[in-house]
Amino acid sequence: MLRSMYAGISGMKGFQTKLDTIANNIANVNTYGYKKGRTTFQDMMSQTISGAQGPTQFLGGKNASQVGLGAQLGSIDTIHTQGNRQTTNRPLDLAIEGDGMFVLAEDIGAGNVLDSTLSFTRAGNFYLDNNGYIVNSNGQYLVGADSTGAANRIAIPPEAQSFSIQSNGTVTYVDDNNNAINAGQIRLARFSNPGGLEKIGGNMFRATNNSGGNFTDINNLMPPGQGGTGQTVAGALEMSNVDLAEEFTEMITAQRGFQANTRIITTSDEILQELVNLKR
Repeated sequence: MLRSMYAGISGMKGFQTKLDTIANNIANVNTYGYKKGRTTFQDMMSQTISGAQGPTQFLGGKNASQVGLGAQLGSIDTIHTQGNRQTTNRPLDLAIEGDGMFVLAEDIGAGNVLDSTLSFTRAGNFYLDNNGYIVNSNGQYLVGADSTGAANRIAIPPEAQSFSIQSNGTVTYVDDNNNAINAGQIRLARFSNPGGLEKIGGNMFRATNNSGGNFTDINNLMPPGQGGTGQTVAGALEMSNVDLAEEFTEMITAQRGFQANTRIITTSDEILQELVNLKR
């Protein structure tokens, strides 16, 4: 069979994956804290028709003759650039201006918050549960440090008159006697390789062996504005970093690439048909 047919099939598979990634980006264009994906390709192994030859006493050298066998998926990257900030004026909406991620935990009633399963997010739409703890839309607790510096949930008592969150992550509320009480301080996680994080759905990421960062100790989590982390902005949310104009351009490119590879298969089939017809 013709090598071009298999090369065309590999190209179709690659562009289909690229279209899948683009479709997911466009679907999440208004998802808070979403980080877009990018598909890259690599050429497959080439078949050597003739090897390279060095120069001799009478002739110069010759380059190798190789025929490529198609393309393959190289990687699907997550691009962690800053998304646009949208002002909401809601006190529990938080955006991070710079690096870092909010830390979320669950099942932390029995002990150290860092003994539980941690997940990370850039989506800062938080809420208060029935006990006054700051949680995300899935009910996971926002991790911070209490007044003693220990890792803990952050709670705002239901009887609090008002509360505020500072740019350094400090959460304060006003009690019945108009006294300002420190409820704790939000802590952020910063990864040396955020591209190595694994998306787990719900606007959340999970650390992997390639993402960097060890968060078994509260001291490894940084207050906003320290350790290379950005500051928190209350009353605002970070939007998706998807650029629709860029995605539509990539979609057109992928569509044309897919069509070109289908034409390669059609042309190869016509050549095979001509070979079959030779004996008639």
